[in-house]
Amino acid sequence: MIKILLVDDHIGVAQGTKAILEKKGEMEVDILGDSKDTFTAIEECCYDILLIDLYMPTLNGLELSKQILDKYPNEKILIYTGFDIGTHFNLLVEAGVVGFISKSAPEEKIIASIQLALQGETVIPTELFRQLRRTEVSSAQGTEPIKESLIRDLTLNEREQYILSGVAEGLTNRELSSELLISQRAVEYILTGIFKKLGVKSRTEALIKATKHSLITVKSL
Repeated sequence: MIKILLVDDHIGVAQGTKAILEKKGEMEVDILGDSKDTFTAIEECCYDILLIDLYMPTLNGLELSKQILDKYPNEKILIYTGFDIGTHFNLLVEAGVVGFISKSAPEEKIIASIQLALQGETVIPTELFRQLRRTEVSSAQGTEPIKESLIRDLTLNEREQYILSGVAEGLTNRELSSELLISQRAVEYILTGIFKKLGVKSRTEALIKATKHSLITVKSL
C-alpha cells in the first residue's frame, strides 16, 4: 500500500483527489488542511510521498517543502497546485521537490505522476517544460530584462488559452469542463490562475488584457 500525505487548504478538492487515488485500493491518502500540522503527521506516520499545494495561508508550499527537506532530506515531495508555478520553478527545484502536478490534470495522469516520482523520476508537465524552454531561448538571445519578464508573466499555456478563448465565445464553466473532460472545479482553478497571472479580477478584464498582449485572438468582446 502506498501511503500519501496530501497537504491542501482546499478540503473539497483534497477529498476529491483522495477519492481518485484510493479508487483502485493501491494508495491510502491522509489529508491535512493546515500546513502547520505537517511535521506532526510525518513524525507519526511513514509516508511514501507528499503532495503539497503551493498557495496556502499559514505556510506556502515552497517554504513548507524547504523546511520538510531540511529535516527529512529523503522525503519525496510533489507540488500539487491549480496555479501556474513558472515563476517559482527554480526555487522549488532548489528546495528539492521531485516534480509538479496540476490539479486540473486527468486522474490517470495524476496517478502516473505519483508512480513515476516513487520510481525516482522527475515529474514536469509538458506545458511547463515548453514554457521554461521558451524563456530560456529568449534569455539566450539577449532579450531585455523588462521585456523578458513581461513575456514570462504574460504567458498562457495551451489549456489556459483554450479556456479563455471559450470564455470569449460565451461558454460556461460546465460547457468548458465537458469539452476538456475535467471537473468544473478544475476549470474554476484554471480561471483563477489566469486572473492571478494577468493581474485582473474578472473575465472581461482577462479577455481585454489577453487580447492586448496577443495571448489569444478574440473576434469580439
